[in-house]
Amino acid sequence: MDRNRNRLTRLPVRRLALAVAPALFLGFFFVYPLVRILQASLAPSGCLDLAAVAEVFTRGSLRQVVWFTLWQATVSTILTVVVALPAAWVFARFKFPGRDLLRAGLTIPFVLPTVVVGAAFLALLGPSGPLGVDLRRTIWAILIAHVFYNYAVIVRTVGGLWAHLDPRLEEASRTLGAGRVRTFCEVTLPLLSPALAAASSMVFLFTATSFGVVLILGGLSYATIEVEIWRQTTSFLNLAVAGALAVVQLVLVGGILWLYSRYQERVTVQQPLRAAADTARRPQTWRERAIVGGVIVFTGVFLGGPLLLLVERSLRTVGGYGFDHYRTLLQGGGGALVLSPYEALQNSLLYSLAATVISLVIGLLAAGVIARGRDLLSRGFDVLLMLPLGTSAVTIGLGFLIALDRPIDIRTSPILIPLAHSLVAIPFVVRSSVPVLRAVREQLREAARVLGASPLRVWREVDLPLVTRSVMVAGGFAFAISLGEFGATALIARPDTTTVPVAIYRLLSQPGRGSFGQAMALATILMIVTALSIVLIERVRVGEAGEF
Repeated sequence: MDRNRNRLTRLPVRRLALAVAPALFLGFFFVYPLVRILQASLAPSGCLDLAAVAEVFTRGSLRQVVWFTLWQATVSTILTVVVALPAAWVFARFKFPGRDLLRAGLTIPFVLPTVVVGAAFLALLGPSGPLGVDLRRTIWAILIAHVFYNYAVIVRTVGGLWAHLDPRLEEASRTLGAGRVRTFCEVTLPLLSPALAAASSMVFLFTATSFGVVLILGGLSYATIEVEIWRQTTSFLNLAVAGALAVVQLVLVGGILWLYSRYQERVTVQQPLRAAADTARRPQTWRERAIVGGVIVFTGVFLGGPLLLLVERSLRTVGGYGFDHYRTLLQGGGGALVLSPYEALQNSLLYSLAATVISLVIGLLAAGVIARGRDLLSRGFDVLLMLPLGTSAVTIGLGFLIALDRPIDIRTSPILIPLAHSLVAIPFVVRSSVPVLRAVREQLREAARVLGASPLRVWREVDLPLVTRSVMVAGGFAFAISLGEFGATALIARPDTTTVPVAIYRLLSQPGRGSFGQAMALATILMIVTALSIVLIERVRVGEAGEF
């Protein structure tokens, strides 16, 4: 008994041990490059250039950029939650033909390169689009594209926890006389709060750091901080102002993530969870069938419309419709491509697999640190892990090129690409795992320890079976994110390490309808590969526990 008591007293030491690998990884591949690029930008002579920082707050145009970034991200997040929450409920609670295929398809818009999504909505909402409206250079085009882009984050993250909630809690509330709205507000919503906060924070970060969508649909008149950093770096060569904007972006994101972390701690409770297969059922009443049908139709049209437009544009040629653009790609056409599409696709798949492994290892270790404590270590670690999502991809890429020349110069190594991808994917692993880990009853772990189980065995036989589905969702997100990552890859990829998103951007940069059609054809190939990858991940099932 004394031995078991001593094991319990050493838990904080074990949490620190779990934190070592994630801390070293983030320290060397994120914090260190970030410090080096900020040093080169703000203090090139060794002294801090305070004038550049002050310029962000004194110049009216830069203040407007910061304000626009905040309010458009807030509105985009609210709209995404409102639009996607019904779909999260339908996918969590109901079984219907094609559910797995449709759920896999939700991820495709999320992993498409932002330049492709922007081009698709420009064609959809432009004067020659099928809708007959011209929303170019308006905030509405940006907001609609952001909802389209982040729809899957709400559906999969919130729906992932919703699928594990015990339906008997809602049934008991209804039996006691509560209506549907009151049951949702007083029973379901509080239990979903951790996942809803996690998903909303991710959507806010993605929309606050939006680059390609804002640049193509809004132009420089609707510049976010991310767009302004790019413009100051490439157009004006003003690294001081760009670095100052990156600092402002980090401070804003860090503050918002800290508030989110405190909120999640207050709303998270340990609760009985059930296997997702046991909570889903077929719609029974006409009302349920109408809601499920309506959600399916809306999701298919809203997400499928722009994607079908990409396919249509890939088939449109001067002489009508055909596969000319695909044939040109297969023959190695397109002067912007050094590698063939097959080689670019092979690179993307290999980098995505490597990034997924790195993200799962580092992310699960970090999730264990965050989920098993509610102290300063947990909150600080949580904020640190989310900071890469709020950091300019331009800043990360330049930081890699400037900083990673010692102790070993890896700036020309292909490993740089999956490392950059994993920085963005790790927060998804953490966000998908922490709510479930915190919901697991601590008594199960304590019982295993009392019976003599080692910490590794407790994790393998108690935690891992319960978080398996969340891990699979996190792995799918990490793989999909790596497939479509563009910003950092465009800076660090060499001609022989070109990925599919970079190849698409290079084709879009070339004048002429032929290059645009080839870009759409390559984007269609990326969509198909992504869909097949997500379907395979969804099909992988490890035995799930029943009630826990």
